[in-house]
Amino acid sequence: MNDVSIENEFDRWLEVMDGNEDREALNALASNPQLLKDAFARDLHFGTGGLRAKIGMGPNRLNVWTVGKATQGLANWLNSQVDEPLVVIARDSRHGGPEFVRRAAEVLAANGIRSVVFGHPSPTPVLSFAVRDLGCSAGIVVTASHNPAEYNGFKVYGPDGCQATTEMCRQIQAAIDSVDIFDDVCAEPFDAAIESGLTAWASGDVLGRYLSSTLSCSQGIDCSDLSVAYTPLNGAGLVCVQRVLGNMGMGAFHVVAEQAEPNGDFPTCPKPNPEVPQTMEAVIDLASRERCDLALATDPDADRVGVVVRHGGEYITLSGNQVGVLLLDWLARRAASREGLDRKVAVTTIVSTPMADDVANGYGLELRRTLTGFKFTGEQIGLLEQDGRRGDFLFGLEESLGYLSGTHVRDKDGIEACMLVCEMAADLKADGLDLVDAMARLYDRYGWWSGKQLTRAFEGVDGAERMAALMDRFRAGAPTEIANLTVDHVIDYKAGAPMPIVNSLPDEPVQTLPPSNVLEWRLSNGSRVLVRPSGTEPKLKVYLFAKGLTKESADNLLDALWNSMNALLDC
Repeated sequence: MNDVSIENEFDRWLEVMDGNEDREALNALASNPQLLKDAFARDLHFGTGGLRAKIGMGPNRLNVWTVGKATQGLANWLNSQVDEPLVVIARDSRHGGPEFVRRAAEVLAANGIRSVVFGHPSPTPVLSFAVRDLGCSAGIVVTASHNPAEYNGFKVYGPDGCQATTEMCRQIQAAIDSVDIFDDVCAEPFDAAIESGLTAWASGDVLGRYLSSTLSCSQGIDCSDLSVAYTPLNGAGLVCVQRVLGNMGMGAFHVVAEQAEPNGDFPTCPKPNPEVPQTMEAVIDLASRERCDLALATDPDADRVGVVVRHGGEYITLSGNQVGVLLLDWLARRAASREGLDRKVAVTTIVSTPMADDVANGYGLELRRTLTGFKFTGEQIGLLEQDGRRGDFLFGLEESLGYLSGTHVRDKDGIEACMLVCEMAADLKADGLDLVDAMARLYDRYGWWSGKQLTRAFEGVDGAERMAALMDRFRAGAPTEIANLTVDHVIDYKAGAPMPIVNSLPDEPVQTLPPSNVLEWRLSNGSRVLVRPSGTEPKLKVYLFAKGLTKESADNLLDALWNSMNALLDC
């Protein structure tokens, strides 16, 4: 919008909010032109499976009005696609969650769509499970995942339990675009929707079935000698993690008291992302006091888990790539000793560690690489299911702390991952090893990989345009060398590209990845660099993977890649 359009839209919001408590928040915006411009410069747009934004007033913020508009668009689309749709709705602990859930249910009800609502903060993997368990047409989860406290989000799931596909998002966005935020949104009062039966509370049976399905993925390892410190980071994970690990007979289980209860302020972890070192400090302190073998943290919606290991008296944080590779190796080894790996399939993403290829080759295991986003892993499970091969799915991993071994959930699952990590650690402990020892063995076998993510923020109204210009520049002239290594191969995923597959079966059809704004540069020694704009935040992500014969050589090369890419971004 230009300045005149912004002013007109702001005046319209003021008029609608006359006598409404939200008018005060709008008046506060009027005193800050930059914030006002950012809040009204554009409408929210579906990114990776839905909306994510700061909470506040305006069409570019998450509030009951933008949630209402998004739900109306979803309702219009569902009613055009499905007879008698059913939607399940959940939330985590974030501010605005209860109001946004009620608003979504009210809009669905006014459009004749039944909904089932979780009454308490619930993990995202439970929502993914519930979509298929209840036979729903779609799912909604109100969460901003691991973003800071000022954010919330509105994620949509398809009937397969996966986050909305690229095409589904496109269609829903088109439906949303045709909705006027005030004139076209219908809503039935929540209590009336409950009374009429259009809205119902989710029963505890759904959670019980999810927990039973999760425990069915257990490897049956004795965990009675393992001690664990855990934090849900004031999110939704505690109840599920307690019940799952409790059923495993854990030797000792300690919870960070100040981070146990759901709290949208995240008072002791303002960035509730297990990938952030400061976020893990409280659980590491607890683990140190109790001399625990592991320190685990799930993010607010409990689809990710961070892992810290006691090793030689110190607590060592493992990266998402390291945990993923460890689980891949452990599960592959166990499957090979039981039923074999003949047609087993693992799935990862193009921006996850290349070391997964090495492990897959070591076992002769098929490994498929999808685009970023666990919905694409869920999609691969669905394809196996269509071919009568659901039991062939072994494991899915992504670098951002996302893992899955079962097929009952079609998204990453921090609850199940906690269970698997504990079992793997207990299995290793019985042999006198820990996860750090196991990782060192893998490096000795396959070579040393070091990885790091470089990010550049692009805040402000023109942030997206500046990111797009940078990607255009890289496409117009890819570097010929990075850190003195030749760029041997460039893969541009913008127009789609063949899916990278290790050990593909002879009878498998070639899969093409959907178009995505990603560039990959493969270097002469096997190292890789990938660049993409984030789908959920205003920043550019650069994934660096350096391979060496030793840890020192890999780390030194990683530093050189980091410096080279920083220089390229600054040009």
